[in-house]
Amino acid sequence: MTAVSRRGLLTAAATTGAAAVATGVALSLPESRGTTTEAASAVVPFHGDHQAGITTAAQDRLHIAAFDLVTTSREDVISLLKQWTEAAAAMTQGKTLGEGSSESYLAPPADTGEAVGLSAANLTITIGFGRSFFEKKFLKIQDRLPAALEPLPHFPGDKLDAARSDGDIIVQACADDPQVAVHAIRNLARIGFSTVEVRWSQLGFGRTSSTSTAQETPRNLFGFKDGTANLKSEDPAQVEKHVWVGKGADPRAEWMAGGTYMVARRIRMHIEIWDRTSLQEQEASIGRTKAEGAPLSGGKEFSEPNFTLEGRDGPLIAADSHVKLSHPTANKGVQMLRRGYNFTDGSDGLGRLEAGLFFIAFVVDPRTHFTPMQTQLSTKDRLHLEYLQHVASGLYAVPPGVKEGEYIGQGLFA
Repeated sequence: MTAVSRRGLLTAAATTGAAAVATGVALSLPESRGTTTEAASAVVPFHGDHQAGITTAAQDRLHIAAFDLVTTSREDVISLLKQWTEAAAAMTQGKTLGEGSSESYLAPPADTGEAVGLSAANLTITIGFGRSFFEKKFLKIQDRLPAALEPLPHFPGDKLDAARSDGDIIVQACADDPQVAVHAIRNLARIGFSTVEVRWSQLGFGRTSSTSTAQETPRNLFGFKDGTANLKSEDPAQVEKHVWVGKGADPRAEWMAGGTYMVARRIRMHIEIWDRTSLQEQEASIGRTKAEGAPLSGGKEFSEPNFTLEGRDGPLIAADSHVKLSHPTANKGVQMLRRGYNFTDGSDGLGRLEAGLFFIAFVVDPRTHFTPMQTQLSTKDRLHLEYLQHVASGLYAVPPGVKEGEYIGQGLFA
């Protein structure tokens, strides 16, 4: 591939605040920032059968952004995807953009520079496409719209902000260093200037699920362990069944074989109400103990819940508890691979904490693996009815991984 294009970056720099001083003297960047053993071990392979950032061991930080097309040129979009693929491959390996090429002092540098000297921090960049992407007539891909990418229904209790929902293209950057994740989205946005614009973005911290048995179960902002029963990468048969799209699954979307579908939901937590709720009520709402995360039916964190075990006042795990209603036995055996993150965005106009869960899940088909479960939770789950509110939503088709010389989404335009 050719070096990453910087078409339009001089104008983009004025918009994004890129580091070029008024005199026109650009920063001089070192050619590499990953030379130590520690840096080398913090690299996640970019190329492969599937995109990284899905079954990859969940990192601690998130910067996710949705982009809308502002061009009407099919060639510009293909060129952008090629440039993004090249840039993502470089950044996930701990390299600076434009490394090895000569730079002019009269133009902004190819890389913004804030990640120089940092390791790759297990950075992964995952790219997908929203339904609106396929509806752009100039792209000539309407006949390749996956059947599974039908709009999510409006679930009971939803109060969705359209400006923070959906989007033509989604880019998820995860890393163990927040500056590395922010750097990735910032530079992809610069490259995309005049082709795409940011529709919305979200920073996240403190992963709320584990995708590997080597990771401890984290806690959400309610203080409970979250994602105990999440799918793990060490169980490839279950991941294959519930996450990856198989060949022949959708004749008009064969390009999705090896890909998956991302559901993204911004969930506001009513922190102040929760913090004034008794421990007994908190545990009853979740269906697990707060200290260890064990099911209320007994055992330890990873003990299988017993939903038939009775106490003095009925089942030890309530029928309207989150654990009961989200369990595979209550959802025809389906499971999701969750990769959510906590977020806090200051306070709202009433002085309440603007905080919650940025829910991310990857599923083989949202029609069977998300919509039925969310419908049940939004109508029966005590946690959802009293302590949560979904305020933004998005659904995206995430194509398979790429080999050397390919670009993300290439099968869609082939």
